[in-house]
Amino acid sequence: MNKTRILGLTANVFFLGMVSLLNDMSSEMIFTLLPLFLSNVLGAAPTIIGFVEGVAESTASVMRVGSGWLSDRIGKRKILAVSGYTLSTIMKPLMYVASSWGLVLGVRFTDRLGKGIRSAPRDALVADSMTKEERGRGFGFHRAMDTAGAFLGIGAAAAVIYLLQQNNLDLALGTYQQLVLIGVVPAVIALFMFFFVKEEKKRVSPSLTSLPPEEGERREPPPGSSAGFARPQNGLRSGFGLPKRYWVFLGIVFLFTLGNSSDAFLVLRAQDLGNSTFHVMLMLLLFNGVYALISMPAGALSDRLGRKGLIIAGWAIFALARLGFSASAESWHIWALFAIWGVYYGLSEGVARAMVADLVPADRRGTAYGYYHGALGLGLLPASVLAGFLWQTVSPAAPFAFSAVTAVVAIIGLAVFVRK
Repeated sequence: MNKTRILGLTANVFFLGMVSLLNDMSSEMIFTLLPLFLSNVLGAAPTIIGFVEGVAESTASVMRVGSGWLSDRIGKRKILAVSGYTLSTIMKPLMYVASSWGLVLGVRFTDRLGKGIRSAPRDALVADSMTKEERGRGFGFHRAMDTAGAFLGIGAAAAVIYLLQQNNLDLALGTYQQLVLIGVVPAVIALFMFFFVKEEKKRVSPSLTSLPPEEGERREPPPGSSAGFARPQNGLRSGFGLPKRYWVFLGIVFLFTLGNSSDAFLVLRAQDLGNSTFHVMLMLLLFNGVYALISMPAGALSDRLGRKGLIIAGWAIFALARLGFSASAESWHIWALFAIWGVYYGLSEGVARAMVADLVPADRRGTAYGYYHGALGLGLLPASVLAGFLWQTVSPAAPFAFSAVTAVVAIIGLAVFVRK
């Protein structure tokens, strides 16, 4: 493990945080307003917007699984992460000439394909670069940098929007094209940050010594080795060397995701209640500011108190926020709800990723993160399509009420079926 420390973190974690900061700054400038671009400029219906977001994430989720497995197989994380970021960067300028929702779908799909390639190996590289005792803090820092990038990107986008169209309700084509041109720059700079990231040494035979044995397991050395090894008993350890408790956790995360439709619907809801494009950007700025401030302290707290309780707290706040979006009748309500939304993300996003690393052997982290990100992506397609359907056929409030109910069910499942 690289011993160099920056701000108390390993160099890898620090520079991967910088990569995420710059890349997310770019993505937020270009893709945060995508639902308004589809709706205001291209005239797409909510069902189409949900379909575009859902297909892009869900189809790319297959690549998340494959890239995570491949990073374990070849013992290389960095090359896959760089490839994914590069693919996304290449696709972003094409949004400047997008003139139909079909072309937007193609660009968005390929951009998310890049994310699918990079996400699991990058998270595994972060986990490899930190000890278990500081893993929550490491992921908290990474989430904080990612969100700080979003904060900077949205702030820059808000400034551009104000200069070009002030408080106009709808997004203008010329404004969006300027955002694309400016937003490509930090994505290119992010690629150069990888020069400072070092590949951690490949893990050898499946050593499970970092994991407490599950109930019913016994430790025996494999043939030709004196090292401790957990041999599966009573079917408690399943395929790919991943424990049963990991699969249970993943199933509950997938259930939660079925109600967690694309954040595009939050943006549409804000505009539906009369907020201008500029004000929507300020709301997103507030959301990302809260998210960034909470992520690292929440991760560090999970190192001391455990991950499960913080995830449950975050999901409970998610349910309350979604109920709020459902019941809102005035535009000012949305300001408070976006701040609460940031608390949910800050408490649960980085902590959930740290929990994945806690539940699996070190040499299976790439595979585990692949399935984790795959579950999030696969769940987003039905979640977003259903949200678009409920919005269009029932009411704009209906998707958020459904999300709250699903979250409550997932909280019960996490509390009952996943051990700390």
